[in-house]
Amino acid sequence: MRILLVGAGGVGSAAVSIAARRSFFETMVVADHDPARAARAVAGHGDRFVAATVDASSAEAVAALCREHRITHVLNAVDPRFVMPIFDGAFAAGADYLDMAMSLSRPHPDAPHARTGVKLGDEQFAAAAAWTEAGRLALCGIGVEPGLSDVFARYAADELFTEIDEIGVRDGANLTVDGYDFAPSFSIWTTIEECLNPPVVWEADRGWFTTPPFSEPEVFEFPEGIGPVECVNVEHEEVLLIPRWVKAKRVTFKYGLGDEFIEVLKTLHKLGLDAVSPVRVRGVEVSPRDVVAACLPDPATLGDRMRGKTCAGTYVTGTGPDGRPRKVYLYHVVDNEWSMKEYGHQAVVWQTAVNPVVALELLATGAWSGTGVLGPEALPPVPFLDLLTGYGSPWGMEER
Repeated sequence: MRILLVGAGGVGSAAVSIAARRSFFETMVVADHDPARAARAVAGHGDRFVAATVDASSAEAVAALCREHRITHVLNAVDPRFVMPIFDGAFAAGADYLDMAMSLSRPHPDAPHARTGVKLGDEQFAAAAAWTEAGRLALCGIGVEPGLSDVFARYAADELFTEIDEIGVRDGANLTVDGYDFAPSFSIWTTIEECLNPPVVWEADRGWFTTPPFSEPEVFEFPEGIGPVECVNVEHEEVLLIPRWVKAKRVTFKYGLGDEFIEVLKTLHKLGLDAVSPVRVRGVEVSPRDVVAACLPDPATLGDRMRGKTCAGTYVTGTGPDGRPRKVYLYHVVDNEWSMKEYGHQAVVWQTAVNPVVALELLATGAWSGTGVLGPEALPPVPFLDLLTGYGSPWGMEER
């Protein structure tokens, strides 16, 4: 296996440090628009890792880099605005493809808070037949959320339930960052995208529909000392992926943002600072959202100042094999102190990065295989969960 990792930011760099301990691949080319960042990501990890420069907005540039290095698998670790050129570039070069976020949505022009427009992943699923015909695999949404959360959904359907009422992904944390009043632990570009777009909900008798941002608040109790966190509806890939392969009456995604974070996002929206279309400022064209991102600290650099744990998980309700009602929360917790000590990367980016590396190893060994455009829930969950535990990061399950 010869891997091209596109993006040497927080998640990409964490993926390098995780993969460096595994032997399943021959070469990993780590490419970024900033050659210095790519070089930093591979430094000290041995000669299996090669730094390169790439324009992630160019499918032709991605394809050329794949051909140059005889790449078999492309892992996309940049923000979702670059999904399609990397996806198309991998296909053009005859490589398989993995990402952690899918092609962007566009709200319904007339009823954005009731009806879907272009959904997350629609552009990729439109190409599914071509990938199948070519015998190639595009494994989409294989980070932690989406990704591990989808694996949990499939595991619950296969092993824990005979009928599922709701699959609800619930994400929460008690992380703090010393010295900052506001410092998101993940890409603010992606956070704005998923939090301010109309959230999508799926119901068996209705299909996909949308609600206003931050709708249906609920207090969810997170395990391992994190405690109660208020969670709200957010647009996320799981709601677009899970119903394609797992039978359930309802699928939702709720994120524990907190009142302050929600108010900041609402203010950015009111001021137009969430916009991605460039505006002209003193003769320079600049995207307001890129300005916001530039004004905030790089999440990858916050590990030494972070305290606490982050939890990703899937809450499933329905009927168990014994015919009785059942409620189960399957989850994965990462303590920032542990991830910094063990890998030198903060908890949120490490938790995201470990899952595509596990998936690549399963593909390398043949434990996972497929063609077309697939989500993680299309593949058997037990090999993934066993290998994740083998990486030293076990998952948990609570009966509720």
